Amino acid sequence: MNIIYEKPVLSDIDDMQDLVRFDVENGTILFRSDDEIATNIRSYTVAKVDGKIIGFCALHIFSKKLAEIRSIIIDKNFRGMHIGQNLIEKMIFEGKKLKVEEIFALTYERDFFQKMDFIEIDKTKLPEQKIWKDCIKCKYFPVCNEIAFIKKI
Repeated sequence: MNIIYEKPVLSDIDDMQDLVRFDVENGTILFRSDDEIATNIRSYTVAKVDGKIIGFCALHIFSKKLAEIRSIIIDKNFRGMHIGQNLIEKMIFEGKKLKVEEIFALTYERDFFQKMDFIEIDKTKLPEQKIWKDCIKCKYFPVCNEIAFIKKI
């Protein structure tokens, strides 16, 4: 199986939304409108097999020193194949190219991020704009079980 990692184009948005729909509905990933994805399309990387999107992830820049890994999703039929790890490594590489110093993530997947050498931190250490721009949209706000991780790069 040949997995291609590339930047998506605007016509990929419908397929990205289809892939993430279940996790948005169950509250493990925040909903992002088509327009929001379009506005941020350059921050995403998709994984494709035979032209079909099987996963994606985004690197969102917060400041000159800090970025966030967000919206990581892998098709359930392709999990356990290191696609998520490869996407995260691509986000880290992209962050390094941009001279970001740290990358954080909010997740329910403690083991996954620990294996990638992210350090668990208290959520209160996250930038305030994260909470008021993104977290407030979550159906679990303000009582959230997500774990915050950070990694120096």
